[in-house]
Amino acid sequence: MSTFEPRFHTLVEIYQHATKTFENRPLFGIKERGAWQWMTYGEFRGQTDHVRGALSAAGVGKGDRVAIIANNRPEWAVAAYAAYGLGAAFVPMYESQLTRDWQYILADCGAKVLFVANESIRDRIDGIRSELPDLETVVVIEGDGKGEGTTTFANFLEADTVPLAAVSADDIAGFIYTSGTTGNPKGVILSHANLASNVSAIHEFFPMSPEDRSLSFLPWAHSFGQTCELHGLFSMGASMGIAEAVDKIVANLSEVRPTLLFSVPRIFNRIYDGLHKRMNEEGGLKLKLFESAVGNAEYRKKLAERRRRSGWADFKHDIFDKLVFSKVRDRFGGRLKYAFSGGAALSSEVAQFIDNLGITVYEGYGLTETSPIATANSPSGRKIGSVGKPIPGVRIEIDREATDDPKHGEILIFGHNIMQGYHGLDEANAEVLIERSGERGFRSGDMGYVDGDGFLFISGRIKEQYKLLNGKYVVPTPLEEKIKLSPFIANVMVHGMNMTHNVAIVVPDFESLVPWAKANGLPTDPAALARHPKAIAKIQSEVDDQSSEFRQYEKVRAVTLCAEDFTTENGMLTPSMKLKRRAVLAKFGEQLDALYAA
Repeated sequence: MSTFEPRFHTLVEIYQHATKTFENRPLFGIKERGAWQWMTYGEFRGQTDHVRGALSAAGVGKGDRVAIIANNRPEWAVAAYAAYGLGAAFVPMYESQLTRDWQYILADCGAKVLFVANESIRDRIDGIRSELPDLETVVVIEGDGKGEGTTTFANFLEADTVPLAAVSADDIAGFIYTSGTTGNPKGVILSHANLASNVSAIHEFFPMSPEDRSLSFLPWAHSFGQTCELHGLFSMGASMGIAEAVDKIVANLSEVRPTLLFSVPRIFNRIYDGLHKRMNEEGGLKLKLFESAVGNAEYRKKLAERRRRSGWADFKHDIFDKLVFSKVRDRFGGRLKYAFSGGAALSSEVAQFIDNLGITVYEGYGLTETSPIATANSPSGRKIGSVGKPIPGVRIEIDREATDDPKHGEILIFGHNIMQGYHGLDEANAEVLIERSGERGFRSGDMGYVDGDGFLFISGRIKEQYKLLNGKYVVPTPLEEKIKLSPFIANVMVHGMNMTHNVAIVVPDFESLVPWAKANGLPTDPAALARHPKAIAKIQSEVDDQSSEFRQYEKVRAVTLCAEDFTTENGMLTPSMKLKRRAVLAKFGEQLDALYAA
């Protein structure tokens, strides 16, 4: 049993601590009319207290549900902490979700009040409101409050304040609906103890300071962004600049000048691809200098692993850092020290590369059902390629019976972070929730192993694993992540269940492929290019190059190209950017089958 004693027991405790201790410090930054405006902790408390009063006046009390459909913004956090302060559960959704997903979630959780980002979302909700008998009030953040049972966020800010409710650790803080690659999303029920204990653990293994700042673009509707960035940084007095949009991230980085970056591997892969692409295009002395700088950084790291140093390598590193790496770091604002990666496994190659730039990458692991952090690398223990060691108060077991493998097994997680269950899904709860020696545990469905030093390594998802006709098992996700490191490939799905070999559907990165096509006299229209034999051969060669370290049976023997990327809008990705394999197969199954026929 764990002896971990959390610093915080509820999110309300975090709210009281943060807004009192850091009252005059900046909390949230947004860009308005070309300049960044910052809300202080004290101003945040003022808004939250009024919105809490408005929710109370709207009939919200302990045990009720308050939902929101909005991207990251100060009002998101205000609504969340106002709900927590009444003992109500907060239920976030993504702006990018389909209307039918909103309808399912709102009906399933029985939300009484719903905050929406704008009038467009309000209008879509109006179209399904007759199907939502529990929904009494819609609050429009930007726009008017026309319609019965609809008001504005500005009106909420004028309400009288009410005292904080008596909230206990066992009370429900929120539902986070897992987007799920199949079926309806599941409502993960998280208590105040789940979330506050996870935040308390961060204080022990990775304390941060009020001087730290992040650029926030990872959705707070996602458990990683919500717990690690929003609640975690809030509890430590740090600040968060909120990115304008995904395509403005690089520009915003240089303006906000963060010291921390919370992201998923997809963003780190883009940094890796973009920088290599630019260096290869420029060529000449710049490329040689870049390659020499990276090579020297890798040499110093190998020496450090053997507890050795080289004065000459150190001297070169100082020069390379000034001429090369500092220029790259300047694009991130010049102050970035740490990057935190979660949500999926980060390629060792990409992690090493970011590390070489002078930005330390800390990779962690967890799921929505584990609040989310289960393991993490930290200053006290770090191994690139791993997802770290269990955080304080958490224990990991490997169940090899689930995989029939002497090394890899299903990851079982025990500790304070285990969810209360899926809302209304008793059968699903029985499948994943376990108890051993008085400890609550969770069957993750992920494959992995723990090395001799106690570091956890992820192998893939058990349900994604499939068998080829030769009896060999393939875990496609690590293969796909490696293939996507090609600057010519934006997305890929590897397929081969019950077949003789692997094939793949590939979405080319047309920013790279079109210039190549021009230079080779090929059509530049993406749809035409995706069908051209020479373009297909080019992508196949890129796949082969990235697959050099694969086992022979894992290699992709043939590819078909798709001009349309996998997105949340077309249903190929979940809101947390995971591939919906069944959806991709449903759309492109015939093309993949044709590769075998050929």
